[in-house]
This record gives sequence, structure tokens and C-alpha cells, in this order.
Amino acid sequence: MSVLSSLVRAYGRLPDAPPFGYSNERIAGVVSLNPDGSVAGLHDLREGTGKRRTMASLSVPQPVKRTVAIAPNFLWDKTAYSLGVTAGEGRRTAEEHAAFVERHREWLAGADDEGLAAFLRFLDRWTPDQFIWDETLRDQNIVFTLEADRLAGRMLHDRPAARELWAIVQGARGGAGAVCLVTGNHAPVARLHPSIKGVWGAQSSGASLVSFNLDAFESYGHEQGENAPVSDQAAFAYGAALNAFLTSGSGHRVQIGDASTVFWAEAPDRASAGAAEDIFSAMFDAQPTGAADDAARREIEIRLDRLRQGRPLAEVEPQLDPGTRFTVLGLAPNAARLSVRFIVEDSFGALADRYRQWQDDIRVEPGPRGGPASLFRQLCELAVQGKMDNLAPRLAGDMMRAILTGRAYPLTILSTALTRIRADGRIDAIRAGLMKAVLIRNYNMEVPVALDPDFDNTGYQLGRLFAVYEQIQHAALGDVNASVRDKYYGAASATPRKVFSMLDRGAMSHLSKVGKKSPGHEVNLLKTLRAVTDRLSPGAEPFPQTLPARDQALFALGYHHQHSDFFRKKTDETGLTDEPRGDE
Repeated sequence: MSVLSSLVRAYGRLPDAPPFGYSNERIAGVVSLNPDGSVAGLHDLREGTGKRRTMASLSVPQPVKRTVAIAPNFLWDKTAYSLGVTAGEGRRTAEEHAAFVERHREWLAGADDEGLAAFLRFLDRWTPDQFIWDETLRDQNIVFTLEADRLAGRMLHDRPAARELWAIVQGARGGAGAVCLVTGNHAPVARLHPSIKGVWGAQSSGASLVSFNLDAFESYGHEQGENAPVSDQAAFAYGAALNAFLTSGSGHRVQIGDASTVFWAEAPDRASAGAAEDIFSAMFDAQPTGAADDAARREIEIRLDRLRQGRPLAEVEPQLDPGTRFTVLGLAPNAARLSVRFIVEDSFGALADRYRQWQDDIRVEPGPRGGPASLFRQLCELAVQGKMDNLAPRLAGDMMRAILTGRAYPLTILSTALTRIRADGRIDAIRAGLMKAVLIRNYNMEVPVALDPDFDNTGYQLGRLFAVYEQIQHAALGDVNASVRDKYYGAASATPRKVFSMLDRGAMSHLSKVGKKSPGHEVNLLKTLRAVTDRLSPGAEPFPQTLPARDQALFALGYHHQHSDFFRKKTDETGLTDEPRGDE
């Protein structure tokens, strides 16, 4: 329950938090009424043109949770309920509209407010065939207002009399009283918890974070929310906060694979909390949304760069207390409910230290083109065709949790990276860095960041040797349709003995061609070749039969280092600024 408690506290700090019993919903139009209940007009609240029109966000009475039952909302709803019109077959539309009319007659009976009285008259005289407006408004959410109040932006549900009635309606819906597990207060218990919207892949109408829908989930005769008593107010508060954080552009969310990840800080003031949230967003999002403009984003990037360089948090962001409490919550869809992929609650200073450690783990020289890669970009390197939809399930969430907790990285990172390299032949800094991170943290190995000719590992030295063979081929033949890497990388990294003897014979033939064109170049290549072969294990057979996954990862790292070194030397000696061959 600690994450719910944290969300309830965060609700109190939201700058535009809806009051208890209300919710910010997407509204397409408003029906304006005359005092006699006749319709003055239906006004479209959407902005933009065509299919990209965006709905207005209005605070309205909290919607009911619908399953298969017919249940209307208070003073607003989609057109099937509120106006009796729909774009589809509408098998239940007449029943839905009849329920809307009947319940509002019960709720508003005896109301002497001018607006509510006009609404009752409207319900008495309205028929669905009077709908003559934009057909795209069908099945959208509609609110109501008096024409005299429309220009002032006051809706029927905003009128004081409507608010008083809504409080009474809510009280009638409240469950039995119990001690709330979140607040510790004795209060009516929420039978159904709020719907959470904005989780990628979940139902657009929302999904439940807390629910009990089968007998197997219930105990001691308790039903629904009584199994884990959370008060109506606490349930509303955590739902409002979580929905606000999940809103696009909120500055409190990043998408990590299939895990919609939200985060928030608990600090003495909003400035400190905002600073922590902006830095965290920049840590894991290529384009953090928390900063207001480009200048602010650049300033955040500067601070993040200092953090990567190992500077203490107090120096990077003086106004931020390292002890600021920070929560990260990863959510994924699971039918009509949500799965919690991970919850991390710790001080921001501890999370910053773990971020720094992650950056150290994945660092290789030369690094990725374009600067440090975001987690999203790294995960795309592990997905088929670079599409996040093709990433293995749970991998993104497991990786995020490992980074934030300092625990072992998922081992599937290693196998997936090796599979992608064999499939597309691309050995780049991102993939090499991910495999290096797994070797360091999971296997407690010391792995070089940059080219290390003295690193005593057969896989690493064989990777270097393979890069030398490729360079010799390129020096002799130039660019070819199918290089040594294209043909033999997969076999060479997995079963070296089958491939390297053949590659060695081919290299000797290519070296003779290089010598005819440039004897000096031949000498330099031969020196590099001998320097690498001298580091291999002594004996009659320097090439092992097979390489395990760990050594295959070091093979890729050795190849990346040696291949990049050839390009660096070529640039230094000739002044060339061409892109390196392949994918560096």
C-alpha cells in the first residue's frame, strides 16, 4: 500500500487536482439549454480539423465504472446515454438513454435550481430524432449548460446546487465503513476502484489497478473492494494523481518498452520536486517533456552530463536535496486490469548513483554516434527491425528495474544482443555496451572500456583478430558485396576452429596483394596481425572449438574496439572524415 499512500500525498500537491468526486475527462461538445428546456444549440468543443481534432478537458462528476451493466453518469455522458443517439447499431441505446432519464429524474427530483429545472424539462421533451448536428459527435462525451451561462464557461455540473446534489449521490453510493489501509482513518470503503487511463496497450476506457472480480480473489465473505479496504477519498486521490501523471506531456512519464513508467518526487517545495523529476525524465527519455522550452532542456542535459561524469548530485543540482524521496512505478496492460512491472521507492541521491553506475557499465570507446543513448534507443537495438513492438515481453521493465535497484541485469540482454548481431551483422557501441554491462554486473568480470591489447581473454582477442582479417581484405580488395564479416562473423564468434584457419589462409593471400600496392601498409597490417595472434593461448591449436555466450560477447567487444581503432588511425594519418565502414 506504500505506493498508494505516496500517490495520495502526490494528489495533494497537484496544481490542477480535480476536487473529490470529480475527474478531468475528454469532452467533445456542450448542449446549451433555454430555461424552458428547449435546445439553444450544440457547440463543438474540439480543436483542430479532420480526424486529429482534440477534445476539451473538463472537470466533471467522476464517471461510474461500467462492465456490462447500464449505468449513467451525473449530468454528462456519451451521446448514447445523454441524447439516445449512436453511430453503430445501438442495440442498447434506447435502454441506456431511458436509464439516463430515469436516474436524473430521481437525482434531481425537487430541485429548485433554474439550470437543473431546465435540464429536467429538456429530458421530458427531447427525442433522438432531433439530433441534427455534426455526425462525428455521435458517441462522444457531452455536457450541458444554460445558454446564459455558456459564454462564461459554466456548465450545469458546476452550479452550486448540482455540486450539493452530487455530494449526496456520492454519499449514497459509499460502501460500509472500515479502517482505510492507506490513510488509517475510519471511512466508507470504495467498492470499485477508479479506472486508470493512459497505460500503453490497455483499454482506452481505463483499467483497474486494484480489483477483485472472481471468488478466488475474495475471502471471508468480503466482496470487491472490501477485501482490501481503501476509503472512497483515498481511492479517488490515488486514481486522480496516477491519471494526471499518465497524461501525455505531464512530465511524469516515460515509455519503457511495454511498461508505462510514471515517477514523482516528494520534496518540501515544488521547485525541488520539479528539479528531481526533470533530471529523472532526462535520464531515461530522449526528449524529456518536463522542461518548458529548449533552453531549459539544454540546461537539464548539461546537468545530466555532469552526473554521467561522476560529479556529486549536490554539485550538479545545488537546490536538490539528495534525500528527496522518489517513486518510480512501471505499469503494463493485463486485460481489463493493470500489471505492476516494478515499484522502486528510494532517495533521489541513491537513484542518481545507480544511474551513474549504469552509465559506467555500458560505456565503451568509441561511444554511440550522437552521444549517450537513451534506454529507449538501447532497447530498440535489441528488437527485430528496431521496433519496440518486437521487443521480448518484460525485457524493458526488467531492465529498468535492474538499473534503478542496482541488481543484476536480465540475462536475456546478452542472448538477444548476440542473436541480433548474427541476424543483421551490426556490431555497434550500443550493443557492445549492453553486453559489457551484463558481463560486469552479472558475472563480476573486468571488461575494458577501450581497446586493450593486453586483455587476456580468448574471445576478446579473437574478435580483434577477426577485425584485422576484415581490414586486410578491405585493404586488398576495397569494398566488396560480401565481406568477411558478412559471411563468417556468426560462425567465427560461435565456433572459431571451423573458420579461423580458413580466414588466416585468405589473409595471407590478401596481404601479398596489399604488398604489391603499398609495402608499408602490408608491414603495418602484418605487425598488427602478429600482435594479436601472440596474445592467443599458446599451443598447437589456438582456436577453441566453441565459445560460450560470455566469450561471444567479448568477441563482439574486441571486434568493435579493433575495427574502430583502424578507422581512428586512418583518420589521424590521412585527415579523412568519412563515416567508418559498417555501422560504427
